[in-house]
Amino acid sequence: MNKVTSTTLITPQIIAFEEPFTLQNGSVLPRFELIIETYGELNADKSNAVLICHALSGTHHVAGRHRPDDKHAGWWDNMVGSGKPIDTDKFFVIGLNNLGGCAGSTGPLSQNPKTGKDYGADFPLVTVKDWVRSQAKLADYFGIKTWAAVVGGSLGGMQALQWSIDFPERVRHALVIASSPRLSTQNIAFNDVARQAILTDPDFHEGHYTRFGTKPRRGLRIARMMGHITYLAEQGLGDKFGRKMREDAYKYNYDIEFEVESYLRYQGDKFADRFDANTYLLMTKALDYFDPVAEYGGSLQAALAHTTTHFFVASFSSDWRFSPKRSQELVKALIGAGKNVQYIEVESQHGHDAFLMEDKPYLDGVRAYMNNIKVSK
Repeated sequence: MNKVTSTTLITPQIIAFEEPFTLQNGSVLPRFELIIETYGELNADKSNAVLICHALSGTHHVAGRHRPDDKHAGWWDNMVGSGKPIDTDKFFVIGLNNLGGCAGSTGPLSQNPKTGKDYGADFPLVTVKDWVRSQAKLADYFGIKTWAAVVGGSLGGMQALQWSIDFPERVRHALVIASSPRLSTQNIAFNDVARQAILTDPDFHEGHYTRFGTKPRRGLRIARMMGHITYLAEQGLGDKFGRKMREDAYKYNYDIEFEVESYLRYQGDKFADRFDANTYLLMTKALDYFDPVAEYGGSLQAALAHTTTHFFVASFSSDWRFSPKRSQELVKALIGAGKNVQYIEVESQHGHDAFLMEDKPYLDGVRAYMNNIKVSK
């Protein structure tokens, strides 16, 4: 068995689906591709498969490295690998870039077969339900009838929850981390402000900026800076930066004076260099649209009544964007529906981003839960 470590070199794969795919909004993609990475080995009866669903800006690159000189491993390398909480010595793990993404799956940067140009703004809006259905096709490709677990944080947790509702017979365990059954009004408002920063950028060109050789970098940068603030906790941000200044005296201008300003601009610039604006728009809309109770008279308990999935739900004390209250709402509905659920609330200063961090009680909780999932040798 090949051990998956932080320095293991991982090669992505592109899986093509050649049949038309109808989205929730009625639009039809004539074909699509998903880029994935796999870690570990699929066992004989295919009972050890785990799907990792990413958050808004995540990708298929979950663990290991693509090249020996990569500065960083995959975005969840502390969670996935040999001997880690999601142990690739036991599980076969698949990470993917969602449909509509900008890391290799079919999305706004892909060629539109109708025009021969990139989709740009013509790429249709997708929903969490669309992602789950495309992921089901990915499971079919591997011959996986039932996932041992579907795991995700934030928007990824929403996908894990949707899996348990739409395909309950195909998910044995769902790990819903730092997530919510639907967005709060405040979260929808944050998303719209971020979108407006992009939509009003002079370089946006109604979403067809690549045809003009431009990129709405300023709008994307501002959107990320604002979003990044919401992912952090006030205490954690204060402990890290406080009112620390770059120089000893005020400059009385609008350039960088405080260290936190430098940090946010750096994060905004880095994100604008790697991410696509149209993808950012559609990902935030998928967050807004997520509402699994809509088909069940507004009752979360009713939406969960038919699921046979077992649940692990985790929240973080300082996460004000997806607060523990939202996770507790899910747990209460699961208990009301008579479902099996384990819940932990982790003390953390990392805010919403805590699901990516090294909080030991959190990692230990996931490890303990995953260790109890039975799979064939």
